[in-house]
Amino acid sequence: MKKVKQRKKRSKREVKRLVAVEEVASQVGLMNGRLELIQQLIPLGLEAVNQELQAEVTRLVGGSSHQRTETSLSRWGSNPGSVVLGGQKVEIEVPRVREMEQGREVPLESYQQLRRSEGFDERVFSQLINGLSAKRYEQASELVPETFGISKSSVSRRFKNATEKRLRELCERDLSEYDIVAMFIDGKHLGDTDIVIALGVTIDGEKIPLGFIETSTENGTVCKDFVNDLVGRGLNVEQEILCIIDGSKGLYKGIKAVLGKKAIVQRCQWHKRENVLSYLPKKLQSKFRNKLQSAYEQPTYAKAKTKLMTIRTELKLINESAVASLDEGLEETLTLHKLGVFRQLGRSFKTTNCIENLNRQIQGYTGRVCRWQNSNQRRRWIASVLLEVEPKLNKVSGYKSLTLLREKMTQQQIELKNAA
Repeated sequence: MKKVKQRKKRSKREVKRLVAVEEVASQVGLMNGRLELIQQLIPLGLEAVNQELQAEVTRLVGGSSHQRTETSLSRWGSNPGSVVLGGQKVEIEVPRVREMEQGREVPLESYQQLRRSEGFDERVFSQLINGLSAKRYEQASELVPETFGISKSSVSRRFKNATEKRLRELCERDLSEYDIVAMFIDGKHLGDTDIVIALGVTIDGEKIPLGFIETSTENGTVCKDFVNDLVGRGLNVEQEILCIIDGSKGLYKGIKAVLGKKAIVQRCQWHKRENVLSYLPKKLQSKFRNKLQSAYEQPTYAKAKTKLMTIRTELKLINESAVASLDEGLEETLTLHKLGVFRQLGRSFKTTNCIENLNRQIQGYTGRVCRWQNSNQRRRWIASVLLEVEPKLNKVSGYKSLTLLREKMTQQQIELKNAA
């Protein structure tokens, strides 16, 4: 009986091995099929290139001797050359045409076009930024015998050129074409420095990375300069902008210094809640987290404020530092409630989640970089990633109510002005 059981177990192991082998064979088959396809297509491309070059030579010189027109042009052998196929250089023999009377070479227009590499930098950039580090550059190359070997320095140079272009594109982007109704500003750690990023929201709900600044800390002066740069590039401040930030005093001061009353600040409710909880014993944190969450979820300002004041009374008996944390900037955590748009836009604007999600996407790209060499490298990568993910950003939830938000902000400012 024992021998029978052993045979059954051995049989199961053999089945598993067979399945594993079949899976590996399938993967290898797919890879081999792809390489075979590439190897078949590249020669076809080379054949088409050769036909195009020979056709131009025939147009210039003529065909056989009895078909030639009166011309001083003549075939003159060939030279080794290369064209760009699939983003890579491929060796070919280039036919030569010579003007006999003047003794000069006649360049082939078709060859000049085929050897250009417009878009190659962008393809190299796309391959690298989406998963290939500089140390794995060989995988960005299509493995066919006809191609030249692409060196690491060549790929790095092209990648740098592409990212330099994207850095200029982002930092020089004209912001006047965007009707910005809300703006998230938040910092992200990158190596031993901070990157402060501004993410705009248009009146149609589109998310637009407006720019960023590299700094060691989110102080008021740096943030003021950053917002001034956005205004200098065309950020429209004629109308009010909802500014969603965490508890950073530097961000608050910088925004207010530049935008003044046009900046309607919404403090992140999540950051406020967690800051308050940090003063409490762990055994009480879950209880008060639920209480604070419930208070902030109230649909009106009056109801939310009443619940928060009740919690404040409870906290005063436990930890007065927690009370001070709750009091600091409390009104600005209720901005959406006071505007009367919490039901419509609370999901999008009550926290800094939108820009936190953007920061996580940035981490997905920059997390592959083992060491930041200098400031220029950091800036090129951040700009490139921001432009790379921009088309993938979804509209904010409740975007159809953004016109209402603008109306409410304008109305609030008029009421404050009249009251003064």
